[in-house]
Amino acid sequence: MISFGYNHVFKRYTANNALIDVSFHLNKCEIAFLTGHSGAGKSTVLRLVALMERCSRGQMLFDGQNLCRLREGDIPALRRKMGLIFQDYKLLADRTVFDNVALPLLVSGVGHYDLARLVRAALDKVGLLGKEKKYPLALSGREQQRVGIARAVVNKPALILADEPTGNLTPELSIEIMNLFEQFQQVGVSILIATHEAGIVAQTKHKVLQLNHGRMLKEAYETL
Repeated sequence: MISFGYNHVFKRYTANNALIDVSFHLNKCEIAFLTGHSGAGKSTVLRLVALMERCSRGQMLFDGQNLCRLREGDIPALRRKMGLIFQDYKLLADRTVFDNVALPLLVSGVGHYDLARLVRAALDKVGLLGKEKKYPLALSGREQQRVGIARAVVNKPALILADEPTGNLTPELSIEIMNLFEQFQQVGVSILIATHEAGIVAQTKHKVLQLNHGRMLKEAYETL
């Protein structure tokens, strides 16, 4: 069963084509790596999925919808089905760990009792239960990334988009993060990971999608 797909997607900025006729699919409960050189278009692929930007042409299909035609007013509901993970964490320094993780639930209007339960469950999954009252700057880089992951999964998304999630971590900690992703995969989550780290990709058996100057290479459809 296909969870998400690109069909002949183009993205053009004023000066250049960022994506050129890109097609791929991600099955339900599948992990895929999106690789390529700096500037290949990896972040653009993720930004288009989350509708942070709009594609110039093509189709992006998710949950029975063509995202390229989705109305602005429907974007918040779409994003509640996704979890976003960033390389620089994007945590609010003046909010506690609990408050950072709770943000997607507050946006969704989740009640106080359920919110507290879901936040603690998400923190438990990433090994940070008990640090709810800490502030981000009091945490290590490893812990901050785990807070970002907890925030991404707290509303039980169908799809996780991770942009260089291990870029600031040691190889050992990168493996820890990948193990977490595989745990989420086992409970029904599809995960698309943009990365330039060949070592992490080589240690797994997940699908590899490779971009080169905005084009998807043929070997993108092969699974290692």
